[in-house]
Amino acid sequence: MFREFTLLCKKLDLFGAELVAIDGSKFRAVNAKRRNYSRPALEEMLQAVDERIARYLETTETVDTDEEHRASDAVDRRAELARLQIRAAEVRAMLAELDETGESQISLTDPESRMMKVRMGTEVCYNAQTAVDEKHKLIVAVEVTNEATDRNWLSPMAIEAKDVLGAEQLAVVADKGYSSAREVEACVEANITPYLPKPETSANKALGLFTKNDFRYDRERDLYVCPAGQELTFRHASHEKGRDVRYYRTYACGQCPLRPQCTRNLQSRRISRSANEHVLEQMNARVAVNPQILKKRKAIVEHPFGTIKRWMNQAYFLMRGLTKVRAEFSLSALAYNFKRVLAIVGVPALLAAIA
Repeated sequence: MFREFTLLCKKLDLFGAELVAIDGSKFRAVNAKRRNYSRPALEEMLQAVDERIARYLETTETVDTDEEHRASDAVDRRAELARLQIRAAEVRAMLAELDETGESQISLTDPESRMMKVRMGTEVCYNAQTAVDEKHKLIVAVEVTNEATDRNWLSPMAIEAKDVLGAEQLAVVADKGYSSAREVEACVEANITPYLPKPETSANKALGLFTKNDFRYDRERDLYVCPAGQELTFRHASHEKGRDVRYYRTYACGQCPLRPQCTRNLQSRRISRSANEHVLEQMNARVAVNPQILKKRKAIVEHPFGTIKRWMNQAYFLMRGLTKVRAEFSLSALAYNFKRVLAIVGVPALLAAIA
């Protein structure tokens, strides 16, 4: 239904099909925080229960040899011991499930929901994704995931938006949470021009040290030049977290007057570079030429989420499981688009288009 109404909006020429903003927002799931467990929490819980079981076993042996102790107390203690043993079995079963699935946490009420960071602490949530067209702030594409970050969703949302709009080329803007060389590269290959702010991932900035941005990469010679003019040449390559990484190093740091501002490494400064990092550099160059496009992002994509969550009071899901919450969010997006179109073209024009 959401897709059909989107196509109707397209017939009414309500999409600009030039710039789309992408963003994600956390929506609470039908799962209380106390019904979600991480592996460390389960391991700590199991240790505590096992220790209590050991203490109760010792106490029970003492009670059995104490003729003056009331029999009812002994029965209560054995009941409590049985309860603890059942709880230990439940925790072990949850740990075994994590081992089998490879997940880092488990939710008992809605098994597909996950604990995620929100504005105020953490909640058990789903991560809803939207792609919003600039012209009338209408939602073009939606998705719901249980991934806590947006990092893997730039190209899927951008490509879906481009397909829905039927555009030959499209510009996409998102926040730095979507920054991924792999995702940016996928967008470029699909004839989509991404605009994202450059993320600062180095801890050196907080320490007052030079960051990677202070080093200039020489593509022709495949080396970095440091602020002191020394060259960091290629040393070795490795495959880490699903990506190819090259490492560059110089051994001129020992006598360098800028060393206190550059590194605390006892040997020398090292720079890493991913195999497709050039696509991020090209994107950063585009953003430098057209920085105002980043300022448009909030005005385009955040107000639909605000309307759905606050005005429509749908900041949480009523359904459970990814399939059902995806359908539920599609209905929320449909309701938002419907209200927007009524405000833009009016009831008679919308009825005529539907007819």
